[in-house]
Amino acid sequence: MALTDLKAQLQAELPELLKQDSGFRQWLEQLIRQTAVTPESFDARFERMLREFAADRAEQRRKWDEHDREWREWVAKFDAHTQEQARKWDEHDREWREWVAKFDAHTQEQARKWDEHDREWREWVAKFDAHTQEQARKWDEHDREWREWVAKFDAHTQEQARKWDEQNRKWWEWNDQFNAHTQEQNRKWDEQNHKNNALLEEIKTSRTRQEQGIGALGARWGIASEHSFRAALKGILEKSFGVEVLNVNEFDDEGTVFGAPDQVEIDIIIKNGDLILCELKSSMSKSDMYTFGRKVSFYERRHQRLAQRKIAISPMVPPPVRAIADKLGIEVFGYAEDATGL
Repeated sequence: MALTDLKAQLQAELPELLKQDSGFRQWLEQLIRQTAVTPESFDARFERMLREFAADRAEQRRKWDEHDREWREWVAKFDAHTQEQARKWDEHDREWREWVAKFDAHTQEQARKWDEHDREWREWVAKFDAHTQEQARKWDEHDREWREWVAKFDAHTQEQARKWDEQNRKWWEWNDQFNAHTQEQNRKWDEQNHKNNALLEEIKTSRTRQEQGIGALGARWGIASEHSFRAALKGILEKSFGVEVLNVNEFDDEGTVFGAPDQVEIDIIIKNGDLILCELKSSMSKSDMYTFGRKVSFYERRHQRLAQRKIAISPMVPPPVRAIADKLGIEVFGYAEDATGL
């Protein structure tokens, strides 16, 4: 395209293009501001700008032609696809019309059956309405008789309620008097029962201590065996304190307890994780107390566990023996019931 033709085309199209395309207008204004020169070189620069515009327009034309070619190829493919879809649609439409014909025939048959069913239904409804009216008449008659009976029952109930309220009032007055009398009798009975229980417990404790003392004397003088006395003390401990007394027999191969290897017998109590070692005897001498101390040391060393308490229970412990027990950290009780803290 000649430069003169391009200028003429720009003069004809540029004003309208500037009105329609604000972005192009802004770009041109910016370009003019950036390229503003003296009047002598303005024509040369304007000519260069026109050439650039013409090159850009030629590139746009080339892209348009390429796009137009691709568009025509796509249109050709679309037409082929449309024809294939039309063929499939015609085939589907034929099948659809056949199905519609079958459906219409089925619908007509269903309509005929429905009309027949509707006639039978209307006949049944007419019979049901007649039955309902008869039941309504019977219900109204029954309701009238029921309301008359309810009125009589309400009057009877009110009279009974009045009599019951009067009787109830008398009952509550008598009940209050009876409760007050019962509470007073219970208080007197509890007071007497408490006195009786205290007396029985005192008698029981005294008797148990007498039995332990007699048992100790019997064991001491050979009338009863030491084993029976220990069994009695064990039973009292278990019954009084809810614990289990275990008798342990272990062999002392080093002879640390008796001076020579021998069996060592000791009673133990385990309660809440605490280890309590016991000695239950009818009487205890100094040697017995020292022996019990060596038994405790033997058991602790053998089981690698310290005893929280060491207890000796015997009705016969002379004061010198008690002094040895204090020195060894052994608690001494004359009777099993006195072993506090178990």
